[in-house]
Order: sequence, then C-alpha cells, then structure tokens
Amino acid sequence: VKLWKTFTDCFNCLPVAAVVDEKILCMHGGLSPDLKQLSQIARLERPTDVPDQGLLCDLLWSDPEADITGWAENDRGVSFTFGADVVSKFLQKHDFDLVVRAHQVVEDGYEFFADRQLVTIFSAPNYCGEFDNAGAVMSVDESLMCSFRILKPTEKHKFGFSANRPLTPPRKR
Repeated sequence: VKLWKTFTDCFNCLPVAAVVDEKILCMHGGLSPDLKQLSQIARLERPTDVPDQGLLCDLLWSDPEADITGWAENDRGVSFTFGADVVSKFLQKHDFDLVVRAHQVVEDGYEFFADRQLVTIFSAPNYCGEFDNAGAVMSVDESLMCSFRILKPTEKHKFGFSANRPLTPPRKR
C-alpha cells in the first residue's frame, strides 16, 4: 500500500498535458469542451484531487468516439466523448498536427482516429491479464515523424490483480 501511495503522490504532481515541438499535444484522456486556450492547462493546480467534471477531468478521462459529431455523454459515467470534427477543429484552431492520448485498451497497442489526427497509445500488453491486446510505445524523431514499437501480448493468463479494480474497457468496434 505504501508503494502504491508513493506512485499516486508522484502522478498527482505530474503535468496533465505536454506539447512536443509546438505541434503535438499529449494527455492521458482527451479533449475538453472547456478548453478554449492552452494557457488554461498551465494554470491547472497540481497536486489536486480530480473533480467530477471540468477541464482537468476531461484531459484525464474523455474519449474519442467514431459514431458521433461534437460532444456526447461518456458511457464511463464521467467526462465526455468527442467526434472527429472536434479533433479537426481543435487542431486547426491551435495549429497542432496531432493529439496523442492513452486511457483506452486498443487491440494493436495504438489506434488512429479522425484521419490520423489523433492516436490512442496503450502501453500495457495483456491489460490486467484480462485482454489479449498488444501494447505500444510511440517515438517522435526530430522531423516529428512518429513510429511505434509494438509490445506483443503473451499467452493469456491471470496476473493476480484484485477483482475489485475496475478495468479500462476496450474500444468499441
């Protein structure tokens, strides 16, 4: 428990988003309808408890959704889902080329969305021993070319995680 608390305390101090060479925005979750200016992210207080709604919540918990336009309620019960149109408008407004996020199990370790304007990267193969997903790590070179290293899943077996821990659900297909 003490080690878990140490990791939690560390993560609570980390920035919630990062920008790579003024062209790639990275975060755990996704975009937010409350995000009007990037300076709002810099003003987020850390460490802090994550609220049930608002910018910080969305940067950590929102999800892209292929079958919608605009914003919609998230089936997870927190934050929103957003369509490809939201990604395109955001990138154009802020002069970015790509949004990079995590937060969802994807079968091949990474998955593009919105005509390759957003990529979900999931680095944990065989997530919690419950999925047969690959993991991936993305590298960005000096010219901002992105490449992926795939972490192949192993034969499925249980890792002994607590049954009380909620899993990140896989992407809908």
